[in-house]
Amino acid sequence: MSFQKILVAIDESSLCPSVFSAALELAHSNKAALKLLHSIAPEIVSEPMPPVALDTSLNMGFVNNNYQTQQVLMDNQIEEAQSVLNRYSEEAARQGVLTTSAYEIGEAGHRLCDEAKDWGADLIVVGRRGRTGLTEALLGSVSNYVVHHAPCSVLVIQEVELEPPPPAVNDRSLGVINPPSI
Repeated sequence: MSFQKILVAIDESSLCPSVFSAALELAHSNKAALKLLHSIAPEIVSEPMPPVALDTSLNMGFVNNNYQTQQVLMDNQIEEAQSVLNRYSEEAARQGVLTTSAYEIGEAGHRLCDEAKDWGADLIVVGRRGRTGLTEALLGSVSNYVVHHAPCSVLVIQEVELEPPPPAVNDRSLGVINPPSI
């Protein structure tokens, strides 16, 4: 199976470097183009509401301050998205892979599937944090949505949980008491 257009879900998680590396490796081996997509959750950044006091008892200063705060938040999220995308785009360019990038405001799963369709991607590479049960039901799963709604093949990179280091051995717990050094 050969891929020509690979869409990559980019975020700021600890899993993202693994997702990007897998996509970059596939792009190299298939001589494919990459498109990096970062989605900004609509809950985090909403369209700022213009400062209009609908209730005359509302303080216009408060309404205006809220509008400015929303605008600053949106600007910061967009700036962070562009920074992350630029970092990964530059790495792909250094390795000779044709890459474009974009950020969009919306649910990540929906945006990935829509972009895959619009761009004509034949593969989406996405990470999976391993949420299950109630956590997945409440927070959702981008990878699950993409697997079930994508118009193309999907490669899911699973986050690997490292085993915690073994507990420190306490000599007293073994019944061995070390004499103090002199």
